[in-house]
Amino acid sequence: MHVDGYMEGKINTEKTLIISRSGRVKGEIIADKVIINGLFEGECYANHVEILPHGKAQGTIHSDELSIERGGHFIGESQPTTEEQVVKLQQSGKKGELKDANNKSKTEEKSAS
Repeated sequence: MHVDGYMEGKINTEKTLIISRSGRVKGEIIADKVIINGLFEGECYANHVEILPHGKAQGTIHSDELSIERGGHFIGESQPTTEEQVVKLQQSGKKGELKDANNKSKTEEKSAS
C-alpha cells in the first residue's frame, strides 16, 4: 500500500505500507513493514519500521526492528512487539513443519536417520 496524500484513521495491511515524501498519515497503522518518508503521527504496530531521510514520525512505534536514516526524525517512544500486535505471516509447507538452514524439513531429517 502506498500513501501519497493525506489519510486519517486506521490502516491494517499484511504487506508493506509506504508513506511517500508527500504522504501524511494520522492514526493507527498495523502492517508487516512500514516505510516512512513523509509524515506519520499516531501509533504503529509493525515487524519492521524504516524512517527515511525525509521521514518524520511522532507517537509510539511497536516494533523489534526500527531503523532511522540520517535526516529522519522520530519523536515519541518505541516499544517491543508482542504476538498479538503485529501481522502473523503464514508458514510455507505442511502445518507445523519447520525448515532448517538447508531448507530441509525436520520430518525429512527424522526419516533419513
